[in-house]
Amino acid sequence: MTLPRLTGAQVALVPVSLGLARAVVAGEDPTPFLTPLLAGRGWPHADTVDALRPLAEHGEEGDDGGWLVVRDGEVVGDCGWRGGPDAEGSVVIGYGLAAPARRQGLGTEAVALLCAWAEQQPGVQRIVADVHLDNEASRRMLRRLGFVERPDDPPWVRCVRDPDAAPRIRGRHVC
Repeated sequence: MTLPRLTGAQVALVPVSLGLARAVVAGEDPTPFLTPLLAGRGWPHADTVDALRPLAEHGEEGDDGGWLVVRDGEVVGDCGWRGGPDAEGSVVIGYGLAAPARRQGLGTEAVALLCAWAEQQPGVQRIVADVHLDNEASRRMLRRLGFVERPDDPPWVRCVRDPDAAPRIRGRHVC
């Protein structure tokens, strides 16, 4: 599957390339793989390596590995899903922003775009995000986007979004 570029009012989600994933995981300068984008202050952040590791270690040219969260030409975060839907139609999403980009609505918009795209994929019945119990900002954001918290293994909270019950999310796809 080729991931599209997704755009919103403040951010764009730009597909991650295999070369970029490998550079980030290897601790190399990602700049050559970002052109014409720039790495924003604080990106890659602490969780970026873990998020890009599957693509870097197991991907082949043309494989997709999620998106970069881009604002004004700078990469400020990353997001994606852990593969397609499982047998029950659930997909697990993940996301993270560099510290300087937090608390500006960028994460909400990025996750809204990601959810709008995921909901359009064949077989998707629900979207799941596992959030650390102490990450109240992320939990609030997910609640705003129609996620409901379910008990899980502490220190994690499982947040579930049923596309049929959640509010509609606006987003544009630009291929």
